[in-house]
Formats: sequence, structure tokens, C-alpha cells
Amino acid sequence: MAALGSNGDGLRRLAIASQATGFILIIVLETWLGDSARPWQGVTLALMLTAAAWLALVRRYRRNKQRRREIESADDT
Repeated sequence: MAALGSNGDGLRRLAIASQATGFILIIVLETWLGDSARPWQGVTLALMLTAAAWLALVRRYRRNKQRRREIESADDT
């Protein structure tokens, strides 16, 4: 497990915050614009999915990079 405060935790917090912000924005758009909010809600959802996918890729990249470092340091000893 990653230590508290590591980069992975920061990315996790960013992912949660972006999803929460997106859901709030979808609700606010519905409240303000009514049925005309549908296209903007779709754009918001697409942005949410893009952000989630991007953050997942970054987390995976960092995790794999850390594993490679651990394997290399284990091989050196």
C-alpha cells in the first residue's frame, strides 16, 4: 500500500474531486437551464470520463515506474 500523502493519494483525491465537481455541475445545469441543459450535461460527462481515464493512466504509469525501481534496486543488492 502507498504511504499516506504519497503522489498516488494526491491523484486519488484529484480524481474524487473532479468527479464530485462534475456531478454538482450536472445538477446545477439541470436546475438553471432545465431541458436545454442536456447537451452541456453530455459535455460535462464526457469531460468527467476523460479526466478519470487520464488520472487512471497517470496512476498506473507511476505505480509501474515505482515497481520497476523496486525490482532494479532488488536486483542490484
